[in-house]
Amino acid sequence: MHAPEITEITSGLRFPEGPIAMADGSIVLVEIARGTLSRVSPDGTISVIADLGGGPNGAAIGPDGHCYVCNNGGFVWHERGGRLYPGESPPDYSGGRIERVDLASGAFETLYDQCDGRPLRGPNDIVFDASGGFWFTDHGKTGPRERDRTGVFYARADGSHIEEKIFPLDGPNGIGLSPDEDALYVAETLTGRLWEWRLSGPGAIIAERRDRPDGGRLLAVPPGYLLYDSLAVDARGRVCVATIIQGGISIIDPVAGTADHLPLPDLLTTNICFGGPDLRTAYATLSSTGKLVSFPWPEGGLPLNFLNK
Repeated sequence: MHAPEITEITSGLRFPEGPIAMADGSIVLVEIARGTLSRVSPDGTISVIADLGGGPNGAAIGPDGHCYVCNNGGFVWHERGGRLYPGESPPDYSGGRIERVDLASGAFETLYDQCDGRPLRGPNDIVFDASGGFWFTDHGKTGPRERDRTGVFYARADGSHIEEKIFPLDGPNGIGLSPDEDALYVAETLTGRLWEWRLSGPGAIIAERRDRPDGGRLLAVPPGYLLYDSLAVDARGRVCVATIIQGGISIIDPVAGTADHLPLPDLLTTNICFGGPDLRTAYATLSSTGKLVSFPWPEGGLPLNFLNK
């Protein structure tokens, strides 16, 4: 695909991710290197909603209207050539957790920081289903000679239940649901793989043997070397994965088995979401350059639970 005509909404963000297109035209997102949940107004003005510390990552609006944030606990940061890059786990690593933020007051609380006695390491991305539960990935943390083995979790928004559903995965990152919520999509960063699991209901994976014994099916990916970050699903049910190294959005059709690539001007294109009239505007975070951009999306995006209804 050809590069789209993009509009730069703002710059100067400190490694933005997790964009949410709000009804008022603003974009709520995280600045991982700044440690904040922030808001970008339509005129590009940046304001801080909450200073969370650590490494706020993926974000989603829950059934109570609060913002639920995956906090990875932080990175060591490197600046090269005017660009910002995340590195290993920092000396002041504050632990992985799921945080709930009141968008009006900025007050926040930790909802989960462990599962079955095992601490969360680096929660990364999150999606709510129609029942009010949410799926999230734990990307793990990296040291000089070690890396966590991690997986995918399902939890309730009231803090009453969390369960590990998929293990192990190699750096799970983006996560999303099909239009009928009968399939779960998970992107692995380091392998450049996109997986699909069939669902029988909220939090319930159909554990049939496909490409993985737990029911995972490997979906088509574009050729060449790439790393996968977060994802969104469009109105046609295509999985749109922000793609690192190749720099842009990989568009995978789970039914047709096809894959395409939409280039964007940052090798660390990390997230995509949909907003505007009929959800026909795509918003992407160009993280190493600290920019939020938008561009037309002909098919429109998939409405998110508790946000775009």
